[in-house]
Amino acid sequence: MATAKTRSSNLRRRLWLLVLLFAALAAVWAAWGEGVRRNAAAATAYGAHVTCSCRYIEGRSLEDCAKDKLDGMEFVRFSEDPEAKSITAMVPFVASDTATWRDGYGCVLKEWES
Repeated sequence: MATAKTRSSNLRRRLWLLVLLFAALAAVWAAWGEGVRRNAAAATAYGAHVTCSCRYIEGRSLEDCAKDKLDGMEFVRFSEDPEAKSITAMVPFVASDTATWRDGYGCVLKEWES
């Protein structure tokens, strides 16, 4: 049977391990987080534009358009809003971009619309 002192020592050890794990994750994010965000932003902008063009200009299905992903875009997910004729590409919790088909302009990224 464990004593109160042993349980307290185990709890303290677990808390320190959690603090160290959190500190390590924060250090990794600080070192590489900006690069991850920039790469994800580029991948979602590219993916939304290309997939929107594939879907609304070429007329292919969303599943078929997803086959056109480049190497390194494994984490990019696509969703469609058929009524708005738009495609949203996202890397969960990191970046998201939407491209919408506009008559006379083709597929335009949301941030570029006026």
